[in-house]
Amino acid sequence: MTSPNAISQARSANPLGTLTVIPWTIGPTPQNNITAFLMVYSLGDGRDGPEAGEIAMRQALESMGLQVGGEIADGAQAALGVHLLVEAQRAVLSLPFMKVQCPVPAEWEAAAHQNGQVVLICATTPWPDARPGETVTEAKLKTFVADERVVRNAAHLLMPVRRIQG
Repeated sequence: MTSPNAISQARSANPLGTLTVIPWTIGPTPQNNITAFLMVYSLGDGRDGPEAGEIAMRQALESMGLQVGGEIADGAQAALGVHLLVEAQRAVLSLPFMKVQCPVPAEWEAAAHQNGQVVLICATTPWPDARPGETVTEAKLKTFVADERVVRNAAHLLMPVRRIQG
């Protein structure tokens, strides 16, 4: 289905451990809409273990002004310091604590551009089973993303999609 992409593997120096992103789409709806999602999560392999990594991720998100487990935030708010560029089947995500560029499927890019936004989920719950470069099945993704603990302990943003101006 899709493969996660590593952001940082400097586990020995970082309590967050290996940060990873994974893109996917849901749809089409009866209105023929497809929604693009992007999730940031840790493998839980930080220097102080998964529990410390979960706390560190929560602190990083809250320091941005995001409410973990709260309402969906507006990623267009300048104070958050978040940006998403989608171009040439690549998503370039910039958050105050990380920057990543990851490949995205053509369907994902088309949905992102059509909707003008992407749903970004920043999970505090580690997901050690979804390692970079390994295929994640739809069933495995649904199980993690729909888990009540994951939903309750994540920050959600609607990220406006930027494009290269030409």
